Amino acid sequence: MFENREGSRVPHVKFHTRRDHEWSDVTTDDIFRGKNVVVFSLPGAFTPTCSSTHVPRYNQLAPAFRQHGVDDIVCISVNDAFVMNEWRDEQKAFNVTFVPDGNGDFSRGMGMLVPKSDLGFGERSWRYSMLVKDGVIEKMFIEPDVPGDPFEVSDADTMLGYIAPDAAKPLDVTVFSREGCPYCVRAKGMLNEAGIQLEELVMNRDYTEATLRAVSRQATVPQVFINGQHIGGSEAVEAYLGNRKAA
Repeated sequence: MFENREGSRVPHVKFHTRRDHEWSDVTTDDIFRGKNVVVFSLPGAFTPTCSSTHVPRYNQLAPAFRQHGVDDIVCISVNDAFVMNEWRDEQKAFNVTFVPDGNGDFSRGMGMLVPKSDLGFGERSWRYSMLVKDGVIEKMFIEPDVPGDPFEVSDADTMLGYIAPDAAKPLDVTVFSREGCPYCVRAKGMLNEAGIQLEELVMNRDYTEATLRAVSRQATVPQVFINGQHIGGSEAVEAYLGNRKAA
């Protein structure tokens, strides 16, 4: 059973980070003093749940967190600085600060360092999240102490729900496009002007025409999907945004 440390200060440790190809030591005071910080800690960089869900959703919800008083979102893992920087770049998670707890000092101080020798990982952090205000832990969401790698409560949506239960969450938007397509440019421009984040997939780089037909039953681009709903091309996007504005 892991200790809930709400009301306690975070451990004072030094992290060995890399910035602009140089070593740069960062302390917990640098990260937490005078700030409201959301922390999520996880077993390892490049691992499945961490890469497919944990990091991407915190990165996506970062604007909503900041609208509700969060100054920074920090991902901590018992990995070295080189690995954490490469993982951040691979994930394109530039709304999150990646902190390498290479020696496990912070995780050990939190009482969250656990053996993962059965996986060849050595000691790693248990999965949890917390809201830290000026170095004091206000809220913790600790995954249940069960075998495996549970992921039930430390997710971004649970934390945002605690901080701001009525916070508006961003739409999930994907645009299927191709290079040199003016209608794609128009659709993306309208979405950007409406302040809507989008993910763009480019034909023959990220998908094929066969994939486009399979998911949209169309062979032309752009094809836009919002929250799982097929909107269509640029004219359909214009109509969607007009109806959304009028609602």
